Amino acid sequence: MGVWSLLCAAKSLSESPEIPRRYQFLTIDTRHSSLGRHPKAVRLIQKIMAATDLYTKGACVWLPDPDAVWISGQLLQDLQLEAGHLLLQLSDGREVRHSVASPSDLPPLGNPEILEGENDLTCLSFLHEPAVLHNLRVRFLDYNNIYTYCGIVLVAINPYEQLPIYGEEVIDAYSGQDIAGMEPHIFSVAEEAYRAMIREKKNQSIIISGESGSGKTVSAKFTMRYFAVVGGAAQQTSVEEKVLASNPIMEAIGNAKTTRNDNSSRFGKYIEIGFGNHGDIIGANMRTYLLEKSRVVFQAQEERNYHIFYQLCAARKFPEMRTLKLEAAECFRYTNQGGSTQIPGTDDLADLERVRNALAVLGIRSDQQMEVFRILSAVLHLGNISIQASGRGGDRSYVNAEDPSLLAFCKLLGVDRAQMAHWLCNRRLAVGGEMLVKPMSGQQAGDARDALAKHVYGQLFSWTVSRLNVALRAKKEKPDSFIGVLDIYGFETFARNSFEQFCINYANEKLQQQFNLHVFQLEQEEYEREGLPWSRIEFSDNQPCITLIEGTLGLLDLLDEECRMPKGSDENWARKLYDQHQNHSPHFGKPRMSNLAFIIFHFADTVRYECDGFLDKNRDTIFEEPINILRASQSELVAELFLKEPAGGVLSSSNPSVPNGSLHSEKRAHREHKQTVGFQFRQSLQLLMETLNSTNPHYVRCIKPNDLKEPFAFDPKRAVQQLRACGVLETIRISAAGFPSRWTYLEFFSRYRLLFHGTVDQEELRASCQQALAALIPDPDQYCFGKTKVFFRAGQVALLERLRAERLREAGVTIQSRVRGWLARRRYQRTRWAALTLQRYARGGLARRLARTLRCTRAALLIQKTFRMVAVRRIYLLIQEATITIQAFIRGTLARRQYWMLVAQRASVVLQTAVRGWLARRAYRRTLAAVLLLQCCVRRRAARRELLKLRAEARSVERYRELNKGMEVKLMQLQLRADQQARETAILREALHAERESHTLERARLKGALLKVEAQLREQPPKSLAESLRDEEERRRAEERSAQEVSRLTQEVQGLQAEKQAVEDKWAALRSRLLDQEALQDERVARCVAEASEGLRGELEEERGRYQGLLKEFTRLEQRYENLREMSVLAERSRGCQRSDSSQSLVLDLPSPPSSSLSCSPTFPVAEDERRVSVTSPSCERRLWSHDPSLDALMGSMEVPKDAAERIQGEDLKLAYDAVRVANKFLEAQLISQRSQWREELSALRQRVEGPRQTLAPPGGPFPAELQDFISALLSENAELAEHVDAGQQECRRLGRELGDLRRTSTLRKALMRTASAAGLPFGQEVRPPRWREQEVTGLLECRKRDEGKLIRNLITDLRVDCALSLPPGLPASVLFLCLQQADCTGDQARASSLCSAAINGMKGALKKHSADVDMTALWLKNSCLLGDMISQHHVSLLPAGRPVPGAVLPLTCDLSEQQRLLSDLSIQTYQQLLSITEARLQPLIVSAILESEMIPSLAASGGKPVGSRKRAGSDAKPGTAEPITMATVLRELGALHAALSRQALPPALLEQAFRQLLHLLAATAFNNLLLRKDMCCWSRGMQIRYNVSLLEEWLRSRGLQTGGAMASLEPLIQAVQLLQVSKRSDADAQALVQTCTALSSQQIVKILMLYTPHSDIEERVTLNFIRTVQGLLKERLDGQTRQLLLDVRRVFPVTFPHSPSPLLRADQLTIPDSLKISFLRRV
Repeated sequence: MGVWSLLCAAKSLSESPEIPRRYQFLTIDTRHSSLGRHPKAVRLIQKIMAATDLYTKGACVWLPDPDAVWISGQLLQDLQLEAGHLLLQLSDGREVRHSVASPSDLPPLGNPEILEGENDLTCLSFLHEPAVLHNLRVRFLDYNNIYTYCGIVLVAINPYEQLPIYGEEVIDAYSGQDIAGMEPHIFSVAEEAYRAMIREKKNQSIIISGESGSGKTVSAKFTMRYFAVVGGAAQQTSVEEKVLASNPIMEAIGNAKTTRNDNSSRFGKYIEIGFGNHGDIIGANMRTYLLEKSRVVFQAQEERNYHIFYQLCAARKFPEMRTLKLEAAECFRYTNQGGSTQIPGTDDLADLERVRNALAVLGIRSDQQMEVFRILSAVLHLGNISIQASGRGGDRSYVNAEDPSLLAFCKLLGVDRAQMAHWLCNRRLAVGGEMLVKPMSGQQAGDARDALAKHVYGQLFSWTVSRLNVALRAKKEKPDSFIGVLDIYGFETFARNSFEQFCINYANEKLQQQFNLHVFQLEQEEYEREGLPWSRIEFSDNQPCITLIEGTLGLLDLLDEECRMPKGSDENWARKLYDQHQNHSPHFGKPRMSNLAFIIFHFADTVRYECDGFLDKNRDTIFEEPINILRASQSELVAELFLKEPAGGVLSSSNPSVPNGSLHSEKRAHREHKQTVGFQFRQSLQLLMETLNSTNPHYVRCIKPNDLKEPFAFDPKRAVQQLRACGVLETIRISAAGFPSRWTYLEFFSRYRLLFHGTVDQEELRASCQQALAALIPDPDQYCFGKTKVFFRAGQVALLERLRAERLREAGVTIQSRVRGWLARRRYQRTRWAALTLQRYARGGLARRLARTLRCTRAALLIQKTFRMVAVRRIYLLIQEATITIQAFIRGTLARRQYWMLVAQRASVVLQTAVRGWLARRAYRRTLAAVLLLQCCVRRRAARRELLKLRAEARSVERYRELNKGMEVKLMQLQLRADQQARETAILREALHAERESHTLERARLKGALLKVEAQLREQPPKSLAESLRDEEERRRAEERSAQEVSRLTQEVQGLQAEKQAVEDKWAALRSRLLDQEALQDERVARCVAEASEGLRGELEEERGRYQGLLKEFTRLEQRYENLREMSVLAERSRGCQRSDSSQSLVLDLPSPPSSSLSCSPTFPVAEDERRVSVTSPSCERRLWSHDPSLDALMGSMEVPKDAAERIQGEDLKLAYDAVRVANKFLEAQLISQRSQWREELSALRQRVEGPRQTLAPPGGPFPAELQDFISALLSENAELAEHVDAGQQECRRLGRELGDLRRTSTLRKALMRTASAAGLPFGQEVRPPRWREQEVTGLLECRKRDEGKLIRNLITDLRVDCALSLPPGLPASVLFLCLQQADCTGDQARASSLCSAAINGMKGALKKHSADVDMTALWLKNSCLLGDMISQHHVSLLPAGRPVPGAVLPLTCDLSEQQRLLSDLSIQTYQQLLSITEARLQPLIVSAILESEMIPSLAASGGKPVGSRKRAGSDAKPGTAEPITMATVLRELGALHAALSRQALPPALLEQAFRQLLHLLAATAFNNLLLRKDMCCWSRGMQIRYNVSLLEEWLRSRGLQTGGAMASLEPLIQAVQLLQVSKRSDADAQALVQTCTALSSQQIVKILMLYTPHSDIEERVTLNFIRTVQGLLKERLDGQTRQLLLDVRRVFPVTFPHSPSPLLRADQLTIPDSLKISFLRRV
């Protein structure tokens, strides 16, 4: 008996994943015991004894903790069960003793540190609850990773923060990749489901569950977005847009704010997204479950009603919303009960706008939208209707007919006010075949009003879902398969749980059962696939709990039975439950203190339900009379909601015509067949389970980390509770019960090869692994060998890791001993060599010191002798200089005395000479004045006589005045002249008199002065000797004073010179500072101009890229037109001989899409126009494009061709296309002119700065007095320069704003008309090129009109590949141009234009025919570019005026500007097609070649980290190929493209642009996958990737392509790889890292550091402190980068084709092979 009990205990312990399997206290000697006769028992005991080897000193274990749930500790000593306790040191530093009374008390072991942050929980060495919780916490808090795999389950933790991990670049990174190697993500689950559907042609389901606020809705939204992008990219249909548009609508009418979530889904939904044969979305369908209608009439505190009500209230002031009579949300009873009408960070107006746009996309017209809004507003007004109690006991009630809320409700719904007021307070009963009207009390009337509001909202919700399904339904074909996304409520338990929580938990029980069965099935399939013996794993089955709820006489049956009872009540139902299940079901219980509650023991938790309200909610009663009133509504939508309503309905919205509730009817039989809510929910849930069972499920479990909605805050208690409830721990338990750790033989050998003994044959890995494991793990039950993998039980990988660490430690000790001995010997040799060297240098130093002493003594003697000689000579020279100075002063005094005597004599002579001269001049002036006076008197007398004579003559002339009347004027003039002369004479007389008086006075004064001087001279006695000596003494003193004054002045001059020198120095400093300021200002101006130029260049590049993108979109539209035309032709042929109308025949007979303005447009709109009409217009009328001559004229004046736009059907699309192209042309010209103007202004400013520089005086010249004014003027000029720069920047911003305005196609035409008028061009004027006269030319090719089609076929369309590749580069273009030039020279311009258009169409056909051939695409790229260059070279506007000279370039007389533009577009399309072909070939090779290929053999065999080879279920395994994908494969594809381009002699600049685009694709794809694959972020893999990238760099250099930007495209990947290789320990490493990784953003650097995982014990994990240091340094960098994590793989660099003029082309220079069959061309 004891043996069997021991065996049972051992078996139970062996099956426990959390308990070690060795117990030292079980030491039983099997030789002397009966256990020796039980081999199984012996093996079990050996298994138990072998498990405790892991409980050694330093091992990590987990202990329960009341706050953190689990806390880690480290063993301070080995396990000794005899001691009865474990000595531990906890993570917070405390030392505790953990009692171990029995082996079951041993704490769970912790995983190795290298496994921290593992992205798959099933890859952990020890699988238990603390390990799962710790791994999730580390990934969430330390690495900010919110997604983690748990086998087939994706665990998603809500970060409560927007993360940049959901962009299109992330979708591109996950699309088409092997999910097994990628980081966990919601997109990985979506990609897995999508690929499984494509590969297996089986329907898939994604089940998203979790608590409210855990992020279920967001996860479902991103999943649908992924499918819309991946499944809609090929066809460009509107279905994916409609699928995404359904999200804001359902969130508005089905989501509300709760205490746990601001956007909680209050219903369950299952969306089936249908896919076609090619994986494209063609339709969708939505089913909803259990809408929480009670929220319409009641909200708890801090909660809100559905979002749509608050959005309408926020938009109440809009003009179209005023008819709804809405007020603020606080004014309505149905929206103000929670007390919180606003959600922080949410804009209700913007949300309503998104809802309206989504409704428009789904085809709901504006009038129908307003009908929906009226119904919703009526619900709000219904809640405000005041019901008054009346009667004696309040058994009656009434509604005031003038109640404003009643008036608004009835007006909005179009119903009779009096009837509605009556039946809100009364109801009709059928008694004995008679109908009686019974009044209701106030409470009953209020409940009936709320029931009506809930029913109206439920019907509107069902109608909305049905309309969404109609809009999302597949129109053309039936979906081949679908992917269902289930967004359903998680397990709920509150303080008070009612009917809603009961249904929700019932649904979660069903889903958990399906989940358990699926996990169990996957485990079984894995074991069977590997050929392992399968033994059933026991797991907790919740079928008894489900039977309790839905089985016969279960809870739902008893509830429906009680609802059918006439007087059923919640109390009766509770008693039935107690009687039926209290002592019969282990999952049912009764509370001790209540008779109206029951307890159910669910799989996740024990929940107590209150019976109060179960029956009413299950019945969902609504009276028929108000419904009849609504059926008679004047509103079509209201009548539609209730007209076709049957007696009972299902809850699911898959049948939207069936309501969610039930109706009271007149007949009892009809009432008995009503379906309750519980019955409907059970049916819809059964249908859902059948759907899920028929699909391949994928699981997403959302976890709410905390209840405070704080970003990146982790509450372990809440997390563990949800992990237990959502089935994650059940998955762990099932996995741990078998063999959770799984390795392929190659991976196992690579990791643990150092534990193998002897030689190992790598071709027989399985046998080698079996032999090694037999020696490493004695118990064979701990591992098992499959066909391709080796399986381990829990804990065995940790044991192997410990053995490997011990082996590495022993090897390390040996290596250290060898290295230390070698270091000691090397240190001794260096010490001996240093001692000998020191001795040699010391002896040499002493000898040199003695020689230096002798030299110093001799030098001292020489210095003394020389110094004494110099001192004596200095005294002699001083005496000599003094003597000479004294002599010089004496001689100078005598000489100066003699000099002053001579000066005095000379002065007296000069004075006498001056006086005598003055006297002589005065006498002369007086004589001259007298003579002049005498002359004046004589002349005056003669004049008087003449006057008298004239007067006498005047009297005699009186009689002749009448005879000569014409002489009066002359006489008057003479009289006037005489009067004037008389006045002048009087003036002269007065002047003469005044002059005479002045002369007399002057003469008298001079005579007096002369007499006085003569008298003084006569009275002065002669000078004596004393006076002479006194004068001499005074003269000497004056000389001394003069000498002193000269000395003083000399000192002042020297001081002034010093001041001048100081001022000059200051001036020089100011000048240098001024020059520095000028240089700084010039640099600032140059920098600003460079920035402005760079901005303009960037805008030009952006416009060029936008135009090329528009051209690419036009190419797709053209291809769709071709497909539609071909489908129409096939449909016409399928109808046989059925006759169609003329317009359709005309359309179908078109050979190709029109390519010129002369071609007529098709008469049917394209699919885009059909979508726009069907969505926004109430009718489906087709509008034809109307010709606009004014826009065509402006396009012609701006040299913008218009052929491509005429292919686009629809007025708006065509006008927008034309307007955008004209705007681009105009903006390009405007920007170029602005740039030239800025350059001129810059040169003028520089000249203004250089002018003052040249005017500055040299330093040696005199100091300018106006220097300060000049400096201030120069500073003002600098300020003006800065203002000019600011003005230029403002002009750049203005041009940017104008560019944005011109992009809006609604106002483009007005802007273009203003532009044309401002430019002086009449809007509508056509500009004709000048025409040349015909002339005789030679060297051309003539093609007759009838041979043009043959020429196009032989030369372009039907040209064989082998023949085309043998032609010289550009031969077809040369032949075509010579034919075109010959037709132009003959004056046949129409034929020249048609030939060029036919050639363009032929090239397009050839490109379509060879759409996957790189060589042919490169050939036509060369010919299209060459033909366009030759036409541009011979364009008349680019040639000099006048008649061309012989031998010069002959201009084209015909206008080929349209064809030139078409050739430019064709070149861009051909270039894009060439890159698309190469990108399609490179895309599946990038990850395998750059990231996964192991080109360095020494690193290929390095051991990886200890993780199992457990791949995701359903992930694509790469098919085995004969040749592995390496860098040689990628270089071969690039070489093929380079050879094709070089063969056609394309310009090197074009090759550089092409390979820049391709290298960006390679680098961006590899970089994005590197950021999403944790297994790639290690040192060894970084070495491999760096080597692979170096091969790319070497290939580029060998072909001269390293200068075109291709090398720069590789820089982010190179720096990311360097980041994996550099040291990451100290602050200096962090500083160097930040300075090195300049091409990476802050988010990318931190992401790589967090992903870095050591793959061996040699490497070290990056610490969190180091990451925080790097983040701090990155914040200081302030690089202004966005939060985008991944590179944009779809980025397209705009291409520019360099113009290369070709020499003059002649026909005799061409060698045309006979294989072209164009001998019908004639040389002229």
